[in-house]
Amino acid sequence: MRTSLNSRVALAPPAVASIVVALAGTMEVAADQDSFGHELVPGAVWIYAILGLALATLTGVLAATGRRGLAIGCSVFAACALASSLLRAWVHWSVDAVPVGGAAGLLALIWVIKVTTLVPQLFVSYGLVLYPDGRALPGWWGRIALLSIAGSTLSGLAQIFGPGTLDAVPIVGLDPGHTVLEGEHVLVGPLIGAHLEHVMPVTAITAIVVLLPIQLSIPVLRWRQSSGADRERLYWLLWAVVAVGLAATVDVIVREGTLDAWLIGLGTALVALAMAVGLLDQTRVSGEEWLTNTALYGGLWVGVLALDLAFLSLLTVMLGDALDEQDVILVVLFFSALIYAPLRAALWRLVRRFLLGGRENPYDVVAGLAAGLELADEGPDQLLAVARAVADAFGVAYVAVEVERAAGARLTAAVGTRPREIRTLPITYRGREVGRLVLPARGLRARLGRRDEELLGDLIRQAAVAARTTQLADALQDNREQLVLAREEERRRLRRDLHDGLGPSLGGAVFQLDSARLTVDRDPEAAAAQLQATETHLLGVMDDVRRLVSDLRPPALDTVGLVGALRQQGDLVPGVEVRVVAPAPLGTLSAAAEVAAYRIAGEALTNVNRHARARNCTIRLAVEDGWLLVEIADDGTGISLEREAGVGLLSLRERADELGGRTEISCPPSGGTVVRAWLPASVTQPEESLL
Repeated sequence: MRTSLNSRVALAPPAVASIVVALAGTMEVAADQDSFGHELVPGAVWIYAILGLALATLTGVLAATGRRGLAIGCSVFAACALASSLLRAWVHWSVDAVPVGGAAGLLALIWVIKVTTLVPQLFVSYGLVLYPDGRALPGWWGRIALLSIAGSTLSGLAQIFGPGTLDAVPIVGLDPGHTVLEGEHVLVGPLIGAHLEHVMPVTAITAIVVLLPIQLSIPVLRWRQSSGADRERLYWLLWAVVAVGLAATVDVIVREGTLDAWLIGLGTALVALAMAVGLLDQTRVSGEEWLTNTALYGGLWVGVLALDLAFLSLLTVMLGDALDEQDVILVVLFFSALIYAPLRAALWRLVRRFLLGGRENPYDVVAGLAAGLELADEGPDQLLAVARAVADAFGVAYVAVEVERAAGARLTAAVGTRPREIRTLPITYRGREVGRLVLPARGLRARLGRRDEELLGDLIRQAAVAARTTQLADALQDNREQLVLAREEERRRLRRDLHDGLGPSLGGAVFQLDSARLTVDRDPEAAAAQLQATETHLLGVMDDVRRLVSDLRPPALDTVGLVGALRQQGDLVPGVEVRVVAPAPLGTLSAAAEVAAYRIAGEALTNVNRHARARNCTIRLAVEDGWLLVEIADDGTGISLEREAGVGLLSLRERADELGGRTEISCPPSGGTVVRAWLPASVTQPEESLL
């Protein structure tokens, strides 16, 4: 969502505007606050200076982002606002009285100030309808929006050409004695101004009641139809509208609706600045988050303010004139402290919990989750407890906790109905992803601030423990089942081999010996031949016994040890020079660790022979902190990141996991593949030697 921005073009208009604002501010500060110029042209210079600077900033951003047509239109509003501030400041500073014979020129100047003051107020109507691309919505809504702009323009023209605050100006100095002509006022502007006096109230009411709601609905319609960068830009415009609306509501509550030039001017400036921010890079600050927080917290504070004033007004009316001022203050403080304040605090907590869930009390959330995990059974019940805790904490309608199981299966515990748009957060345990947390992607409650993310992190850590516990419980059950199956299958194989192979062979040897015994007296030569055949038969039986023993454990481990067995494996890999680096002596390892190391090295050498196209391979054995490290490094082509793990790589991991170890497969920048496996061992670390 990055927009190309020419910084020089963007800074030029606000730089020029800053010079004008500085000049106007200098004259305003130097002017006498009780001068005739202030009476002639009332109003603060700073309102229009700030508005002009904001509009100039938007003009620069529009020009820098390639929206030249919009930049030209915005520059007209900016120039009028700056001209209004500069002319007002000049009148306040320089005009002490109307010179004789110079009233017409001064009245024309006042009318120009009036025009430059009213024109920038039309900016909001144009901006709401045309932002951000300068085009109206297609269809009927677009036509209605353009008609609303035309209506606002006509209303503005009526204000410009009709009588107003700056039109009825008392003229001083028209007579030689410089006395004020009682009741004499001069109407500035065209002759049609007097005829617009009765039209102006109608146009003003129409603009506020009819046209402004239409124009405010256009950004909402655009937001519903947009996506991506345009949607984010509209968030900023809607944020400004909400902020100005809240400020106007406060003004109505506090001052009974006296919407003065300060609120109008600063509100328009805020809308312009929000548009400028929306056109800039949106990767750091989210307009959606600003809009959500402003609407939520601003609305709550406005509601609290209205409730406070309503309580004070009601209490004041109830007391009436029965008490003097000091007693009234004491009674108000008494009722506020003992009755209203607790009710207000309770209501505040209730509303915030309804809108945001329990995230305002993170300790209660974490403690509740811990209690729920303690009471829940292992497995799905614990995951469901985590999902419920997250849903209660943030008040979201859907939460799911997903945990990977064996063979690609997935265990899911969910609360609520899955929305159309979701986002997933990884659940990690000791640097390893064990599952995912699924939350809605849209909605007021789905927006997370910094404190919310910290709370969610605490909950995810609890979820990680629950997810890991679920995985371990599943793995334990699977291992139990596999152990029973493997044991029974091995027993079946041994029984079959003994019954179908070794048993008949031994039985045949018995028959041959019995036959030799029966013939030894009458035919010694035949008996000797029979015994020779029996010997040959028994040698075959011995081979069968060795085969059965070899299937139970690699014989090389018992004859030459782990290091020698690995050397024998390396000698069988054609075209690859295999070296074995190990301590001498390696020490006494458990049978399971020896077999696992032998099988892991064998699988790695098989991959080197089939896929790596390597010339050299090194097998290193080391004992580190009670762990046997088996490292197989080659100088081959390496493993592609897009390639899925095959049977061999999965077998490596499974053999290490069976003993509570772990594996790591990497491809260093220098090339080749490095396979590392850590297996539990409890031996001392002797010196290293090269074999």
